[in-house]
Amino acid sequence: MNRLKINIKKNRTLLLMLVPSIIFVVIFSYIPMAGVVVAFKNYNYYDGFLKSPWVGFDNFHYLFVTGKIWELTRNTLLYNMAFIFFGIIFEVGFAIILSEITGKVFKKVAQGFIFLPYFISWVVVSTIMLNIFGENGVLNSILGAVGIKGFSIYQQVSQWPLVMIFVRLWKQTGYGTVVYLAAIAGISQEMSEASKIDGASVWQRIRYITIPSLKPTIFIMTLLAIGNIFRGDFGMFYQLVGSNQLLLQSSDVIDTYVYRSLITTPNIGMSTAAGLYQSVLCFVTICTANYLVKWFEPDYTLF
Repeated sequence: MNRLKINIKKNRTLLLMLVPSIIFVVIFSYIPMAGVVVAFKNYNYYDGFLKSPWVGFDNFHYLFVTGKIWELTRNTLLYNMAFIFFGIIFEVGFAIILSEITGKVFKKVAQGFIFLPYFISWVVVSTIMLNIFGENGVLNSILGAVGIKGFSIYQQVSQWPLVMIFVRLWKQTGYGTVVYLAAIAGISQEMSEASKIDGASVWQRIRYITIPSLKPTIFIMTLLAIGNIFRGDFGMFYQLVGSNQLLLQSSDVIDTYVYRSLITTPNIGMSTAAGLYQSVLCFVTICTANYLVKWFEPDYTLF
């Protein structure tokens, strides 16, 4: 107890700085967890979430009886796996390339261009794509002017997953690159200088110093991403696909399906059930992934 008091007194400033974050998490993350009970009720505004009639697992039955939930879960999982896998490759790759560039001006300009798409809203991104690759877009105007048959990316069902992955990488790579650049900046320069003296090439330094030093950051970022692997980026999928029935088969995820269901049948209980279903899947997945990482590399785990 005395040791605890000493530590609190010693770090009181840091602990006070932590208080607003704790309050924020409690208010917006822990208190709303009580609303999970709505998933088991036929919610109505008059009775509220405490007095609304209890229906048990009927809301979950609605999700599973349609047969769509398995297809939606598969789409959500596969898209997020692709985003995580290719995201790590591009983010680490660009971070290493930028760290090896010696020209300061070019390096800053390149970093700015890579990071800029992250600040563009998905609404704007969807508008840009529609105006360029849509049926009446700029690309078709150019192709028509030279006598080539028109092309609309919104009719290429089989190629649309690749389009989604490409757009995601274009928009999100800059943010991850900054994270890995910060990690690279923390690598000991003494190792790099020693390797140069020993005659190591750029590729050898990257392979034997930079990439191994980035392993903890890669593991942590991957585990954080896996925590939301069953949650689709609603802004991205809804804005890019919308209600295009042609693309929904390959691009519909749990979040967009629930939203469209709420528009047609405002069943808040079903929406909450879907959210709980996603949360349970994410919880099981992150715990499993963290356990596997702990088995192989205990120092790289989240908890």
